[in-house]
Amino acid sequence: MNSLQALLVSLYFACALFAQPLHQIVILGDPHLPGQAMEKKISVLQTINRWKEVDAVVAIGDLCSQTGIREEYETVKSYFSMLEHPLYPITGNHDFIYEDALDENGKLKHASLEIQKQKLERFQQTFGLSKLYYSIEKDPYLLIFLSADTHKYLSGISDEQLSWFNNELKKNPKKPTIVFFHAPLNHTLESYKHWVNTPSFVAQPVETIKSILKKHPQLFLWVSGHTHTSADEPSFASSINLYENHVTNIHNSDMNKKTIWTNTLVLHPDKVIVKTYNHTTQTWENHLERTFIKPTF
Repeated sequence: MNSLQALLVSLYFACALFAQPLHQIVILGDPHLPGQAMEKKISVLQTINRWKEVDAVVAIGDLCSQTGIREEYETVKSYFSMLEHPLYPITGNHDFIYEDALDENGKLKHASLEIQKQKLERFQQTFGLSKLYYSIEKDPYLLIFLSADTHKYLSGISDEQLSWFNNELKKNPKKPTIVFFHAPLNHTLESYKHWVNTPSFVAQPVETIKSILKKHPQLFLWVSGHTHTSADEPSFASSINLYENHVTNIHNSDMNKKTIWTNTLVLHPDKVIVKTYNHTTQTWENHLERTFIKPTF
C-alpha cells in the first residue's frame, strides 16, 4: 500500500467514525407500574437491554401506576433494577400529586402539600437523585430533564425550577438542547380526545414556558408523555408537533396499551433521528422515522 492509499484508507475510517451516531436514547413513556400486563413491560426492558448501542433510557414520568404509594415505588425500583443501561427518570402527576387512597367514588383526589412533598422526596430517594431536575451533556447536545413538582397544575413546573431552567439555557446559548418533561407543549397534538390540549394535559405554566422557549432558539426538541398518544394516532408525528416555529414536540405513548411503542433518539453530530419501535411486532415503524437538523448559530 502506497502513501496515497494509506491516506485514503485513514480518511475513510475517520469519516466512517464521524458518521456514527454519538448517542442513542430510548424513551419509556408513562410506565404506570405495575399497571396492566407487567410481563409485557418486563419484555420491553429485556429488548432494550439487547440493544447494546443504547447509552441512556429516559422514563418520562408517571412511573407509578396510580397514586405513588410506597408499594408502587417498590415495584418501580424493582422494575428498573433490571435495566442494564443508565436511567434518567423524571416525575409525572401519578408519582406525587394524589392521596394514597381513592375517594368514595373511586376517583383520584389531590393530596396535601405535605404529602406531595413526601412523595417527591420518595421519588428522589428511589433513584438516588440530588434534585428532581438536572441536565447532562451528550456532546454537542445539552439534555435537560424537568420534573412535574407543583400543586398548581396537573403537570406543572415550579417557579424555582423554571428559574433554573432559564439559567441553564442562558449559560449554554450555543448548545443545541433537548428537553424531557412529562407533559407536551401547548397544542402540539390534534384534539383527538376531548381532554387533549386542555390545561391539565399540557406543560404549565404555558405563557412562562412559551416566553423561555422564545428567548432560546437552541432548544429544538421537547420530549413528552402524559397524553398516552398511540403511535397510530395521526398527530403522533405530524406538522402540528412544531411549536412556535422552532421546537418540535416528540410525543410518546404509555406502556399500559396492548401494543407498546418506544421512541429512540439517535444523536448524530449534525442531526437527531427519531425512530419508533413496535414491541408487539418487534419491528421499527419506518414510516414514523423523522430527522431534525441540529440548530446552527
